Amino acid sequence: MQFTINKTVKVLLTAAMLVTVSLSQVNAASASKTYTEDQFLNSFSGKTKKVISDKLGAPFKKEQSVKPAGATGFLGKVGADEKDSKRVNVEMWYYKNLVKYDPKHAYKETEITFVNDKVMNIAFFNNR
Repeated sequence: MQFTINKTVKVLLTAAMLVTVSLSQVNAASASKTYTEDQFLNSFSGKTKKVISDKLGAPFKKEQSVKPAGATGFLGKVGADEKDSKRVNVEMWYYKNLVKYDPKHAYKETEITFVNDKVMNIAFFNNR
């Protein structure tokens, strides 16, 4: 009786591990989806950070835009209305090997630029 219970527990644990491994492979496969340039632009232009994060996952790198010290003085009168304007948050997210430019090759990096949490610019790079 004891032998049968131990064997049953082992079989159930093995089955649970196989299901877990299978599910993680399905998630990894969906996260590694690639797009053509047009598919990517049509799918993600103008979307929010939440939509991008849900569909593409976390980026491998994030950068926050910072206004350089003394930039207002350098611009002169161009920035005169600056004290009355609202703060603009600019953030760039970077993904690797996500967009293909032909059937065999993908861009090394895709940069998504958010302005106030909405996609405003998308760029593809091979030279970084």
